Amino acid sequence: MKQIKWSWAVRILAGAVLGLVFSVVLVSYMVGARGPSPVVCLLCAALGGAAGVATLPFADDGKSLLLYSAAHFGVTATLFALLIAQLGARGGELLAWLVILALVYAVIWLGRWVGWYVEVMQLRTLLGLAPGPSPLKWRETLPYLAFALLLCDVLPLLLYWADHAVSVDVPVLSGLLLPYILLPVAGFSSGLSLGMRQGVCPLYPVACFLCYLPMVFLLFNYTAMFHCFMAAVPALAGNVLGWLYRRAVPKKGRGAA
Repeated sequence: MKQIKWSWAVRILAGAVLGLVFSVVLVSYMVGARGPSPVVCLLCAALGGAAGVATLPFADDGKSLLLYSAAHFGVTATLFALLIAQLGARGGELLAWLVILALVYAVIWLGRWVGWYVEVMQLRTLLGLAPGPSPLKWRETLPYLAFALLLCDVLPLLLYWADHAVSVDVPVLSGLLLPYILLPVAGFSSGLSLGMRQGVCPLYPVACFLCYLPMVFLLFNYTAMFHCFMAAVPALAGNVLGWLYRRAVPKKGRGAA
C-alpha cells in the first residue's frame, strides 16, 4: 500500500513539474505576454499532476474502473476549463476545447483499455481458460451490423424514393415517419435484443450513428444530423435495458455479462 502511495506521489510531482515547464515555455507564446500569470502556472502544474496519474494501472473490477475514470476525467476537465478560460476562451470556444479534450481522453482511454483487455485474453488462453468476449464485444455485435445497415441505409433510400415517386410536397415517409418513429423504435428494439443476448455492446449505437451519417448528406443536409441520434440513442437505451434484464433474469446455464 505504501509503495502504491509513493508511486502516486512521484507521478503527481513529475506531472506537476512538467506542467509548470509547459506553462513557462509554451503558454508565454500562446498568450503573447512576457510570462504566464501565477494562476496559469498553478493550473498547468495541477493539470500536469492529474495527467501524471492517468497512466496508473486499471482497477480490478469494472465498477471501480468506471468510477475512477469518471472522477479523473471530471478533475482533468475542470482544471482544463479553468486554464482555457484564463487564456481567454469563452462560450462556444470554451465548449469546443472541452469537446476536443473529451475526444482525446476517450481515444487514449479506449486504446489503453483494449491493450489491457487483449493481455487479459492472452493470459486466460495460456491458463487454459475461455478467453472471454472480444474487446468492446465487437465480434458479438457483428451479426447486428446487417440490421443497422438495413435500418440506417437501405430503409432511408427506399422511403426517400417512395416520397419522390408520388411527388408529394412534404416527405412524410423519409422526413417524418423515419426519424420520429421507425428509427427510434427499430433502434431500441434491436439494441434491446442485443443487450439481452450479449450484454452491453457499446459499438452498436456507434454503428447506427455512423451508418446513417452518409444519408444525412446524401438525402438531406446538415440540419438532418439529429436523425443519427434518433437511431443511436434509442439503440443505446435498449442495449442497456436489455443488459439489465439479462442480469436480473439470467437464463439457466448462462451467467450475467
